[in-house]
Amino acid sequence: MKCPRCRRGRMFDDPNPWKLRRTLKMPGKCPECGQPFELEVGFWYGTGYVSYALSFMLSVATFIAWWLLVGISTQDYRFFLWMGLNAFFLVVMQPWLMRLSRVLYLYFFVRYDPDYKNNRVKKFDYESESYYRKENGGGVKE
Repeated sequence: MKCPRCRRGRMFDDPNPWKLRRTLKMPGKCPECGQPFELEVGFWYGTGYVSYALSFMLSVATFIAWWLLVGISTQDYRFFLWMGLNAFFLVVMQPWLMRLSRVLYLYFFVRYDPDYKNNRVKKFDYESESYYRKENGGGVKE
């Protein structure tokens, strides 16, 4: 859960994802290299797709493990027991999955830069900070 550009700065304020009030609290920029984490307005909406894919992959993995270790049968309740345990597992893992999806999504757009101290940070057309400012003709009035 480190910055994709420098791989040194922490992306989240609190390292424990199960403190639910602070699960997604992030600094605006990397404390080490200054890379903005929210590259444009609404940037984090795409993490829903990543989180869905991670949840689906975890469900497939638990289904295969259940099938190999316990077995699947239509004659008893084993399949429904797996569904219940899998749903419980996904709910418990959701804070960690949300964080991981943000990290993976940002890693998709920002590459590692071994010389990050001498190079400029990655920016998009509309930064979140300038979008909401009145003096720059921002898109949303305050």
